[in-house]
Amino acid sequence: MQDGETLAEWQTGTDEEKPANSREKGLNRVLHILDFLHATQRAIGIGELAKGVNAPRSTTYTLVRELVDAGLLELAGDGNRVYFGKKLYLYGMAYMRGNDMLRRGRQEVDTLSHETGETSELCMLQSGRYTIIHSSPGTRPFRISSATGLQIPLPWTASGRLLLAGFDRDRIEAMVSEADLILPDGRKLKLDDFIDDIGKARATGYCVTSGLVDAYTKCLAAPVFSALGKVEATMCLVVPIDTSEERTAELIALLRERAARLSIAA
Repeated sequence: MQDGETLAEWQTGTDEEKPANSREKGLNRVLHILDFLHATQRAIGIGELAKGVNAPRSTTYTLVRELVDAGLLELAGDGNRVYFGKKLYLYGMAYMRGNDMLRRGRQEVDTLSHETGETSELCMLQSGRYTIIHSSPGTRPFRISSATGLQIPLPWTASGRLLLAGFDRDRIEAMVSEADLILPDGRKLKLDDFIDDIGKARATGYCVTSGLVDAYTKCLAAPVFSALGKVEATMCLVVPIDTSEERTAELIALLRERAARLSIAA
């Protein structure tokens, strides 16, 4: 079987291994497939997918065919690549409708972006990564890179420092790899400094980072709390790095007000 073959040409074959618990292993592999597609953010060939999830090709072909039949994945291009299907989009929309904080959060982010002219985001912790749940672009002539679903290492972001507030050192160390501490420009953050930043963010109730993801922007973030007082999400603004201190202070105050409004009272 080659990546150039279409779904109709795939043969089930014989798995290259006999798992002790095929149902559990099959479910885990389905989750790995979905996670890998989310991480790559593009349609890919089945051979590349099998390699990416470290699974036998025949097993991957079988699982992908079943996921395509179920509408969870769809064929892309000439039929030799796969990506997320419409049914996953519908599931996501149903989740959004059923989650009051996310539904209100989308509205708050859109309103904040409209009022300030800046790129606004609602972010959460997902699979040990800072994840943009919803993004609304600003009105500036240049576009700041931000996309719903984008996942970024926690040390690169202001939100990451708030999302880890209340975590003990051992848990933070387990979530942050050495690679996560290396910024896009090659600089390496010190883990101790990152943990100190988390403590400061927790104490002040907001966080500002400058020039981490790129040299042209800074991120302002404020925490959104659950009913138990845990940081459930963050609202943030991504602004040019040369934004004045006075304007930055105004935006932080507004951001904290909107995040508090979105928080769930205990």
